Amino acid sequence: MSDHDKLYSTKFQDKIERSAVLMFVLVAIAVAVGGIVEIVPLFYLPNTGMAGGDGTFNNTQHKDLQGNSIPMDKIVWNPATSAHKTLPSLVNPQPTDWQAGDGVRPYTALELTGRYVYIREGCFLCHSQMIRPFRDEKDRYGHYSIAEESMYDHTFQWGSKRTGPDLARVGGKYSDEWHRKHLKYPRDVVPESVMPNFFWLDKMPVNVGKTVQTLKVMTMMPFNPVPKSIYTEAYIAAAPAELKGKSDMDAVIAYLQGMGNQVKFEEGVDYRD
Repeated sequence: MSDHDKLYSTKFQDKIERSAVLMFVLVAIAVAVGGIVEIVPLFYLPNTGMAGGDGTFNNTQHKDLQGNSIPMDKIVWNPATSAHKTLPSLVNPQPTDWQAGDGVRPYTALELTGRYVYIREGCFLCHSQMIRPFRDEKDRYGHYSIAEESMYDHTFQWGSKRTGPDLARVGGKYSDEWHRKHLKYPRDVVPESVMPNFFWLDKMPVNVGKTVQTLKVMTMMPFNPVPKSIYTEAYIAAAPAELKGKSDMDAVIAYLQGMGNQVKFEEGVDYRD
């Protein structure tokens, strides 16, 4: 005997659950209110581009373990004041190239290609890239993520799904060879993994034309564009040589190895641990 007509909740809840239109309207209202609550403050905080600032978070304050404020030039890389004034290059390595800890920088051509492949293959659906400021998060993944670390991400990859671990600070944690084995056949290095095999990325050449166009677009973004003093015409022109002979696998590994090693708040402290 069916009991489908028997109510196990309030009449109001039952009415909502039985009406697709009413459910849609109420969900839309709830999402709209939640979105407004999150977005409106951005128009009033002085350190956001929306409030008329320069979008580089210059008024943001972070503190080290002793509670001392950290100057912004230790967080966002400025080649004009840094000892290392150029992006890393596979073609023309120089002693002044950016080094880990110099501050948040734009992606290199190879890393930018890897980010595109990462998004294309849906990696963000299982791996978030934002460590929340909670003790259990920091114990497992390292120092909590800060806004500046995503300033050149269009769009950001924060996410909320963790079928796999958060990758915000995976850079330098494993070798390139480990990543290559893991991406090809994940269960060869992590037996309990449910991640798909991506062995075919090793045979896919990078899309040079798309990367060159993306480098140009990154300098024109409305919020936090990459300064043309970093993505210079010469750097963009050299991108094809940088990407020559590289595979999608190489690009993804470069992207992963760049995560979480850009900021060093305090000498002697590794914020990935």
